[in-house]
Amino acid sequence: MQVTRERLVRWEDPLASAGALRELSGLDAIRAVRDGLVPPPPIANLIGFTIVEVDEGRVVFEGYPGEEHYNPIGVVHGGFALALFDSAMGCAVHTTLSSGVGYTTTDVQVRFIRAITKDTGPVRCEATAVHVGRTTAIAEAKLRDRDGRVLGTGTTACAVFRP
Repeated sequence: MQVTRERLVRWEDPLASAGALRELSGLDAIRAVRDGLVPPPPIANLIGFTIVEVDEGRVVFEGYPGEEHYNPIGVVHGGFALALFDSAMGCAVHTTLSSGVGYTTTDVQVRFIRAITKDTGPVRCEATAVHVGRTTAIAEAKLRDRDGRVLGTGTTACAVFRP
């Protein structure tokens, strides 16, 4: 017998949070999200990840893969991992920026090494800013399982917008 599952997702107004974060340095903004002083973005609640460590130029996200992330072949969809990579690498860049300076991802490259399932348990994506210039930034990351095995690697480029 087929059993239908359901998941409820709640979030707060993302534009209110974005406005509050613009007033802070990038490092303080990401720490405010990590510490719960500002609500997480809706994507974090929807997909299931949190910020667990923040330093200047370095961020660690933890993701919680479940069967709601499965693709038709019975493993977690690559989009789950890609969202972790994009978020962690972008936030690593963000931690290096002054208040009022914006950025956006221009491209992401990810190499998947091992499959993820709900039995993998929590995964950690550690991202580091490699270069942050006047108009561009580069970051890299590794996604690991709870035993430290590498599940994937990634790099990103970001456009930086200065006032």
